[in-house]
Amino acid sequence: MAIQRGHRFPVEFRNAFPQGLVQMGEIGPAIKYNPDRNAVPEQEFDFDPKNPDVGTQQPMWKVTVSDPNQDKAKRASFEVIFLAQVQPVPANEELVPGTGMRMIELEGLTAEPRMMGQAPYQYLGYTFRATGIKGDNSGAKQAPANPGASRPRDEKAA
Repeated sequence: MAIQRGHRFPVEFRNAFPQGLVQMGEIGPAIKYNPDRNAVPEQEFDFDPKNPDVGTQQPMWKVTVSDPNQDKAKRASFEVIFLAQVQPVPANEELVPGTGMRMIELEGLTAEPRMMGQAPYQYLGYTFRATGIKGDNSGAKQAPANPGASRPRDEKAA
């Protein structure tokens, strides 16, 4: 049995990024490429039109991050794709106010191996996808329905 092209391997965050990741800027929608500059921007979704069984069918969000553990400067910064119904929002404070830089920890991390770079300087790289950010309370992760600890005293459970 062979591993199919495009297979996403689940990865523990601390194994992939022992020193964590630094978010560089804000998280925004991943926009489809359109050669027509006047066209309305359209958000990408995680599916393959040629093979509908592949992908999560979730909207895609992206952010640029930097890996402080990476020894090669040109490979230290890259984009992470989030697959979530709503835009993930980091819960922690910025490292330097006004810069958008903050330490983040990804949840539901997967890595997809890819050849990167230009010949003859190609190397094995990874496309990283995640389902959310640790500590996020934006709704990207499904919260339990009417949790008891957050319910007002006079409200009864349904």
